[in-house]
Amino acid sequence: MLIPSIDLLGGRIVQLVRGEKLRLAFDDFEYWIEKFSRFPLVQLIDLDAAMRQGENAELVEQICKRLPCQVGGGVRSAERGKQLLNAGARRVIVGSALFTEEGSVNAAFGAELADVLGAERIVAGIDTKNGRIAVKGWKANVDLTPDAAIPALEKYASAFLYTHVDGEGMMQGFPYDVAERLRKLTERQLIVAGGIRSQQEVDALDALGVDAVVGMAVYTELLAV
Repeated sequence: MLIPSIDLLGGRIVQLVRGEKLRLAFDDFEYWIEKFSRFPLVQLIDLDAAMRQGENAELVEQICKRLPCQVGGGVRSAERGKQLLNAGARRVIVGSALFTEEGSVNAAFGAELADVLGAERIVAGIDTKNGRIAVKGWKANVDLTPDAAIPALEKYASAFLYTHVDGEGMMQGFPYDVAERLRKLTERQLIVAGGIRSQQEVDALDALGVDAVVGMAVYTELLAV
């Protein structure tokens, strides 16, 4: 399944390269909402909230009323997750807060989220740079691999979102061997992102039982939707 992404920064839809360099920015929300309206799931990320530099709460709520979204960015408490679900999000993506600075899984927070929100409403975000989990808007790493994190988090989430930050926005393809390895780690829904550039790639991942988030290739029209 192809899942289109909407990343919000400064009140606009943007596409960044490796989470750092701004490549594209759009103000025409209606065009993209209409374009994505046929998809069963859209990924909506508030980058300002993820980077701890503000938020796009009103835009998030407006888009969630129009599209079936899983929403992430700066979810650091069960209360924040509840707010997003009340705003219309189908599921909440939680990343950095699931990990401690010492490099372990924050199992207590995972259990709290599952208890308050329900594991079926939680997507665990596993973002990596150079093979280690990236946190705080991809500005820092913890000494933990996805291979260790995914099994430890499985009972707290209904899905995993793995973002290959090294390839994010590069449109050079997602490492298929990584998708194969991760697929063996969990029976939950597995979603991957980072560099996906073609429908053929989406189809190959789908055959593996892996769903694909696509951003840059859609916004540059390299991949037609």
